[in-house]
Amino acid sequence: MSRILVIGDIHGGLRAVHQVLERATVQPHDTLIFLGDYVDGWSQSPEVLDFLIELQHQHYCIFIRGNHDELLLDWLESRRENIDETQWYKHGGEATVLAYEKVSEAQKLRHIEFLKNLKNYHLDDKNRLFIHAGFTNMNGIDYEYYPRLFYWDRTLWETALALPEDLSKESVYYPKRFTLYHEIYIGHTPVTRIGQTVPVHKAGVWNVDTGAAFTGPLTILDVDTKEFWQSEPLSHLYPTEKGRN
Repeated sequence: MSRILVIGDIHGGLRAVHQVLERATVQPHDTLIFLGDYVDGWSQSPEVLDFLIELQHQHYCIFIRGNHDELLLDWLESRRENIDETQWYKHGGEATVLAYEKVSEAQKLRHIEFLKNLKNYHLDDKNRLFIHAGFTNMNGIDYEYYPRLFYWDRTLWETALALPEDLSKESVYYPKRFTLYHEIYIGHTPVTRIGQTVPVHKAGVWNVDTGAAFTGPLTILDVDTKEFWQSEPLSHLYPTEKGRN
């Protein structure tokens, strides 16, 4: 039976990708939805993109755009005016730049094409939304005035965390944007910030970023059963590197 599997933020950790796909016993008929941030952090950002480009020939893959993916695309296309390189380097960009010193021009062109074709979000036939960060418009994704918020917003997750557990969806105080979709799957803001290393569910939002950029594992989750599998912590898989720590 085919599964829909969603994968959290990778941040250059190819070894973790191999582990979660193996541990979840991923089959050719499974659908794989990647929530973005494939790069910046660990040393294998170019290899991650190469692997994903090939993976889509073996599986049905949906690749969502993350904010770090946009930063890399801007850098590859020499749009330096869109990047604060000091901040980017502090948040994983330096490892990416160093890794690209060994990448051919032909590879870079393939990566640019891949990054340009990433999706801002995916909405499936069961009204489940897959998006890197969130959205701010109370009427949903079709009404978002600033599309870059799909991969930069943090207010969706912050609001979900702040909502009282006993607040009814029928209450006038319940934010409308949390009632629009059956479920929402995000990455972007690692759950390690609230002391967790497993997927966290709040107000219909599933956060699958389990801190792979830092000291947490990478996670792959079955959307229907909520069973999940994890890699080793990436700080163990790359013991001589800092990642985004």
